[in-house]
Amino acid sequence: MKVTIEREILLKSLNHVQGVVERRNTIPVLSNILIAASGETVQFTATDLDISIVESAPAIVDQDGSITAPAHLLYDIVRKLPDGTQISIEKVEDTRIDVRSGRSQFTLQALAADDFPNLSSGEMSHNFDLSVADLKRMIEKTRFAISTEETRYYLNGIYFHTIEEGDAKLCAVATDGHRLAKVEIAMPTGAKDMPGIIIPRKTVGELHKLLDSDEENVAISLSDSKIEFRIGQTIVTSKLIDGNYPDYDRVIPKNNQNAMNVETRPLTKAVDRVSTVANDRGRAIKLALAKDVLTLEVNNPDSGHAEEELMVEYDSVNIEIGFNAKYMLDVLNQLEGENVEFLFAESVDPVLVKDQGDEGTIYVLMPMRV
Repeated sequence: MKVTIEREILLKSLNHVQGVVERRNTIPVLSNILIAASGETVQFTATDLDISIVESAPAIVDQDGSITAPAHLLYDIVRKLPDGTQISIEKVEDTRIDVRSGRSQFTLQALAADDFPNLSSGEMSHNFDLSVADLKRMIEKTRFAISTEETRYYLNGIYFHTIEEGDAKLCAVATDGHRLAKVEIAMPTGAKDMPGIIIPRKTVGELHKLLDSDEENVAISLSDSKIEFRIGQTIVTSKLIDGNYPDYDRVIPKNNQNAMNVETRPLTKAVDRVSTVANDRGRAIKLALAKDVLTLEVNNPDSGHAEEELMVEYDSVNIEIGFNAKYMLDVLNQLEGENVEFLFAESVDPVLVKDQGDEGTIYVLMPMRV
């Protein structure tokens, strides 16, 4: 195998695939990327056995063939080479490749392509297209709420499913038990009767990086156990989390009647200011609501006390309720509208948060004792 490729094209391709590769691997070939050249194209593949990314790029192929090379080392070399250069990659033997650019030459240890695993997608039951903008929005609005608690592994991803009563919707949901985010869009053609699937956190992160491309649409294929995304010249294939997502609808408040309307930006800044003195572990912030006034308060015996008042639209019973300040800021930072509506019940009940600038998205915050 021998190929010549522009540095910018190679760097972009390696950047897209190398994020999948773990820094430490018990299986040596998983530290490598597969480089396969034929015709006028070179293909780069990386996998950790749960997710694979394949990217095709134009190149001058002097000799067809394939080899695996150390992913992070090759990426670092290409990143440090000068802009605008041509880079030659040549397979010398099954255990070595040469990388040349101008007067620079590197010889790297390699492994045979036959050792590289194939994470083929197999039979897919549903196929549909989503706009890049819609998929990116669904990920960005929910991924902050993905759980990192490994014992509840079924919460370690975003739950995609359809709601087919009334206006059919495709929904994305994430929750860690402290906050919940849900996004709905019109159900795309081909998604009807699709199984509910949980896309793992790592896949979500790698996919999000690729959605900054100039492509307009993403072709999605899925089954009960795998999902595939095609974005231009890039294919992401991932296993799905094998588990049942909990009935999240039970924790979304249906009858919270005490409505507070407030400007999003001033509230976000006030929460951020007051929480400066909060304890890093608990970060508790108390909200005291009276007619048209919201008082934010943090009391930390170790560092001090903070309090701030905001004028709001509120005409209901007085309420005092506590939240984790970080979780509250995570939600507030997702909002697009100038105003946000909080719907309260009692001080021990979940709170529903509605973005006035995005009707398809809702958030739930669980209270905490302060």
